Amino acid sequence: MHIVIMGCGRVGSALAQTLEQQGHTVAVIDRDPTAFRRLGPGFGGRRVTGVGFDQDTLREAGIEEAGAFAAVSSGDNSNIISARVAREMFGVENVAARIYDPRRAEVYQRLGIPTVATVRWTADQMLRRLLPSGAEPLWRDPTGGVQLAEVHTSSAWVGHKISRLQEETGVRVAFVTRLGEAILPSSQTVLQEGDLVHVMMRTDEVHKVEASFAKGPDEEGGH
Repeated sequence: MHIVIMGCGRVGSALAQTLEQQGHTVAVIDRDPTAFRRLGPGFGGRRVTGVGFDQDTLREAGIEEAGAFAAVSSGDNSNIISARVAREMFGVENVAARIYDPRRAEVYQRLGIPTVATVRWTADQMLRRLLPSGAEPLWRDPTGGVQLAEVHTSSAWVGHKISRLQEETGVRVAFVTRLGEAILPSSQTVLQEGDLVHVMMRTDEVHKVEASFAKGPDEEGGH
């Protein structure tokens, strides 16, 4: 996958190096050309000087063939504008924006842009938004037989109740992260766009659960 990153500070440079090591092609945008020193001499991706919400700059970075875009500059407004341009103008599927003001998270989420607030930021979280797939273990019991994990959930589940998700996948939903906050759902809770679903499941059923979450609800099942 080709991935474009706006911002070459500590976060952006770390993301760029990690993604390149995983075999992706990467382009990094920054208005300060000296910032690219953070990437080191071994970085083989593109270095593009400019602002991340300028369409010509984005094209130079390869946005038209990109599968993901990360906005991790030092400015909230620049990050969200760039993320919206990537999503709405160029149709990039996986987009994430770093923000410093967590009070803005709800607004950004309603615009359809997954956000990672600085106070909760880790490289793992940002990578998870850019490359959503499978299950990310958070805890295992001492025997290793049961685990708590965040499981990537297909958008096909949006609008369906937690109870249906549990019935069709065989998991127990422990909690849902919505708009940056953890909630304890009831069986009547309806999944919304942007929800991160954390489930308890048997370790030996992880692959089956991943497949069920990725496929969406059984079309023959009821609501």
